[in-house]
Amino acid sequence: MGWRASESSPPIDKLVLHPNFCEVLASKLGEIGMAVEELQSIIKRCQILEEQDFKEEDFGLFQLAGQRCIEEGHIDQLLEIIQNEKNKVIIKNMGWNLIGPVVRCLLCKDKEDAKRNVCFLIFDLLVKLCNPKELLLGLLELIEEPSGKQISQSILLLLQPLQTVIQKLHNKAYSIGLALSTLWNQLSLLPVPYSKEQIQMDDYGLCQCCKALIEFTKPFVEEVIDKENSLENEKLKDELLKFCFKSLKCPLLTAQFLEQSEEGGNDPFRYFASEIIGFLSAIGHPFPKMIFNHGRKKRTWNYLEFEEEEDKQLADSMASLAYLVFVQGIRIDQLPMVLSPLYLLQFNMGHIEVFLQRTEESAISKGLELLENSLLRIEDSSLPYQYLEIKSFLTVPQGLVKVMTLCPIETLRKKSLAMLQLYINKLDSQGKYTLFRCLLNTSNHSGVEAFIIQNIKNQIDMSLKRTHNKWFTGPQLVSLLDLVLFLPEGAETDLLQNSDRIMASLNLLRYLVIKDNENDNQTGLWTELGNIENNFLKPLHIGLNMSKAHYEAEIKNSQEAQKSKDLCSITVGGEEIPNMPPEMQLKVLHSALFTFDLIESVLARVEELIEIKTKSTSEENIGIK
Repeated sequence: MGWRASESSPPIDKLVLHPNFCEVLASKLGEIGMAVEELQSIIKRCQILEEQDFKEEDFGLFQLAGQRCIEEGHIDQLLEIIQNEKNKVIIKNMGWNLIGPVVRCLLCKDKEDAKRNVCFLIFDLLVKLCNPKELLLGLLELIEEPSGKQISQSILLLLQPLQTVIQKLHNKAYSIGLALSTLWNQLSLLPVPYSKEQIQMDDYGLCQCCKALIEFTKPFVEEVIDKENSLENEKLKDELLKFCFKSLKCPLLTAQFLEQSEEGGNDPFRYFASEIIGFLSAIGHPFPKMIFNHGRKKRTWNYLEFEEEEDKQLADSMASLAYLVFVQGIRIDQLPMVLSPLYLLQFNMGHIEVFLQRTEESAISKGLELLENSLLRIEDSSLPYQYLEIKSFLTVPQGLVKVMTLCPIETLRKKSLAMLQLYINKLDSQGKYTLFRCLLNTSNHSGVEAFIIQNIKNQIDMSLKRTHNKWFTGPQLVSLLDLVLFLPEGAETDLLQNSDRIMASLNLLRYLVIKDNENDNQTGLWTELGNIENNFLKPLHIGLNMSKAHYEAEIKNSQEAQKSKDLCSITVGGEEIPNMPPEMQLKVLHSALFTFDLIESVLARVEELIEIKTKSTSEENIGIK
């Protein structure tokens, strides 16, 4: 750029210069010269050398000088050096060292737009001129460097250049595998947005990256389709397959999807999922073939064999795929319509088990949705008991129990309870019976046991009112009642802790006494009445007396403490509650006593009914009306 005086400028001989003007100008010119001249000096020395004669020292000096040019703002001069045709061989071999400084300049928001534009020109030239092998490693290192929100900024900037570089390489399978693995590792560090607002805000850029990653991968998928089968092509397919599996696990395993009626077309995760499933079909692995093959002991696809840890990750990916197809309906038109609901349930149960074993809210929710979707296809009481011999058909209801009792999220607890009831409804009589026995033995939770006992009562009621059912009458029912009408630790059982189960058991017993006459004895109750009294009713009487005496003593102590205004500890349900104000203690203790009174009231009514029924039967037997 030259100097040109304007018409309004004063004559040169009239200019008044700052006293230190010459010194400042010399200093600035010297600064410009140092970085640029150093770089030009290195280039001049290397211009006379053959490519193979470049030394390690030359690479280092070139990188330092070029980096200083960028840092000190001499970007225009650097661009001229790179554009110079005489420097083509040097830039090819050494230019990749400048990628890092250039990219950092582009990611720096403080840089002026003009300088950023020049940096973009330099970046494009380096991608075009440099050794692609060195460039590949340099770009992947730059992708690995950032953390937090800078991860997505880096990926979005470098994906297109990375694609261009890989297209120049011969061994694409290895390069693509390395690139996709690096990209996925970084993306997996980003939090997956959960709500609709979070997806729209996309603070960490994950949604943008997912879309960009599809565009990055498409040309390589198309290349696989167009090429003839070869070892290299099969390796490329396997790298793409691995990437699809990883993507199904993260972010798609836990990603939330927008309602299809609400902006479903703009849902970034739905788009990503649809494209990934499309990639599977394009590379020769249509999802129906894959998900129906899942579950076999040995899983191999062409040259890709999964080790134990990878196989565990594959289970997550397949569960995610099943959810995307059956619940979200993504590419479901590819699924054969001849498959029976029972078959679909059987193969989905393993995927549901995977979801329920996880702790993320979204994963558990997806498992419940997939279970509901699968069960609603089946008629009530049509699921044969033999299916319970398949491991997942017992582990899934046990998983539901864990969610019901341990999950801190109320909506998921309620949904799990509803799904357990739906599951019970679908089983045939023997299946219901088998599941009830299993859950009574394994749940270890009073509320869950009460729920199962209520279901047993409902099945007995249907059997007595409608069609006789051998599983909920006679000897089979007696065997089940042995698990219900007893106290786990006899009279020493913590009645407060087991109050839900005890109340449900008493209500069941009251129902049986009312509905089944001693002469009919359809349920087998009257034959087993002696055992029920010894194992349940008598120990319950003793336990109630002991518990009421204990809590009445605690109330007395609490009232005395209230008078002295001291804090003290009490024992409720086997657990000590320390430092509770006396007025609060009294509320807790009176609540416990109320529970015992309620149990005692129902117990008294049951015993009264038994006495009335047995007396009536005795009178009938001796002919007294």
